[in-house]
Amino acid sequence: MIYRLIFLFFFIIPVHAFSSSAISHAPIGVMADHFHKEGEWMVSLKITNMEMKKNILNGHSISTKDILSQPNPYSDMPMTMDMGLKMPKNLSVIPNKMTMKMIMLGAMYAPSDKLTIMGMLMFNDKEMMLDTYKGMMDRNYIGSFNTSSSDISKISFLGLYNLYQSEESRWHLTLGLEQGLGESSKKGIVLNPMNMKSSITLPYGMQSSDKALRLLSSITNVSKFGDFIIGNQLAIKNIVSKKNWNFGNEFQYNLWLQGSFNKSISYSIRLNYKDQDSIEGRDKSIMAPVQTSNPNNYGGQTLNLGLGFNTIFDVFGGKYKDRFSIEILKPINQDKNGLQMKDSLTIQLGFQKML
Repeated sequence: MIYRLIFLFFFIIPVHAFSSSAISHAPIGVMADHFHKEGEWMVSLKITNMEMKKNILNGHSISTKDILSQPNPYSDMPMTMDMGLKMPKNLSVIPNKMTMKMIMLGAMYAPSDKLTIMGMLMFNDKEMMLDTYKGMMDRNYIGSFNTSSSDISKISFLGLYNLYQSEESRWHLTLGLEQGLGESSKKGIVLNPMNMKSSITLPYGMQSSDKALRLLSSITNVSKFGDFIIGNQLAIKNIVSKKNWNFGNEFQYNLWLQGSFNKSISYSIRLNYKDQDSIEGRDKSIMAPVQTSNPNNYGGQTLNLGLGFNTIFDVFGGKYKDRFSIEILKPINQDKNGLQMKDSLTIQLGFQKML
């Protein structure tokens, strides 16, 4: 069904003229949405705050009691090497909240009207709150603890090629590479089911990077339909070089509708569909009675609805005005693989300056 909708909006919707104003840029959550004229530079800063709360199993809500009855795939492994005790047969540590903050620095330069070069560097900061329960018998609550990580996450370089541009429509193709840079085996202190503090390699979702090299590709169309701007983007991330584990390949589709209050303020509504494979490979040092240690509990399909605003101000002076943007994304459907935390609100803030 989703692919039929993509075909409908991407290739059948009529096109008309659009203007260069606040509405001429996509919602801030859409990457590589526009290209530039020869000689133009643009620098950007984007800050994202994402929260996850509660848990779902194969897309359906699950209680703490039911999570504690789920099997632990590492039950035959020792919990502590010095004591020789094995892990509990069932999951005993439950995530209840995760916050991820991302800062992305970007720059764009157009050596010609046909080609724009783009580079991005991302830093992320993750924090997770978890509850620990006894591994056997009454399975009573023991206590809570936090884990965290922060590091430069990845760097990417892309080329945006202008396929077609007129007063009625524009099309462009994006192709580039993304390299994971951050630590992939960070350790942290946890509270285990024996009510002891221990140092372990943190689960995959708390690592800053998987060290993988990815091929990024997308095709974007922006046009006007009546008094509104309509944008479409298909984006794919494919692994081309990996280590012993990596987050799965990813497909995204964005459809957005924009209108204007005036030339300086525009609003947007966006549908974001994401389909990601589960983790490939495994880090043998990641073993704990918690869902996030299982590579199968990653990826899946999500559908988000976003509301955003673009504004133009003359703050820093120069030939071009400054652009400030905000977008709030809320999940409307989550069909994730296995047992995972549930996405909550995502807030994205952005600043863009043409030079």
